Amino acid sequence: MLEIHNLHATVADKPILKGLSLSINAGEIHAIMGPNGAGKSTLGYTLAGRPGYEVTEGSATLKGEDLLALEPHERAAAGLFLGFQYPVEIPGVSNLQFLREALNAQRKARGEEPLSGAEFMRLAREKAALLSMDMEMLKRPVNVGFSGGEKKRAEMVQMGIIDPALAILDETDSGLDIDALRIVGEGINSIMRRPDRAVLLITHYQRLLDIVRPDYVHILSGGRIVRTGGPELALELEERGYEAVA
Repeated sequence: MLEIHNLHATVADKPILKGLSLSINAGEIHAIMGPNGAGKSTLGYTLAGRPGYEVTEGSATLKGEDLLALEPHERAAAGLFLGFQYPVEIPGVSNLQFLREALNAQRKARGEEPLSGAEFMRLAREKAALLSMDMEMLKRPVNVGFSGGEKKRAEMVQMGIIDPALAILDETDSGLDIDALRIVGEGINSIMRRPDRAVLLITHYQRLLDIVRPDYVHILSGGRIVRTGGPELALELEERGYEAVA
């Protein structure tokens, strides 16, 4: 699904990723953990094609296609979804309008027919129900007036509607209380735990991994992956900290 080899990337001419390699197969969930400044968010932004994140060496492919040769919107249409640590607000644009335009733009790029209004509303209701989100909330402007937990739930609804091949979720558990964490975690499982999908979870803490059980846990430090293990590695990190484990 995703193959990264010897990836180097800079931000404002400062090297952040320094030879990162990672392979994620379809049907797998991988978690990346690491201290602040290790390069976790930079990895997500670099793969998604955010401006200002410059690849200086290495390669990254999604389903065999060269990600680095694509524009950001082309990467999205190819099946990559990036969930933000701090979802942005878009005043004046309703969630439903935003999601329908985003979905149909991706379908058009793939040569697929757009969904009708009725088809889209059925899909939106189905995915909103997975995240215990009232449809009235989706009629409001994107994230405007939403709590932190509501923003993350709305973003997971977006992921469900877009239905990506690979979801990169950057600290999705940030700012969530216990109930919201459970809803979001179960939503990730319902939407993405499938044999033809894959997830890369970027997180600081074990708590999300109790719900979304990863196949592999990686420790990112100094711009590269320094250790890989199973779910037990996250528990070891919680007990001993990054310095002792990495």
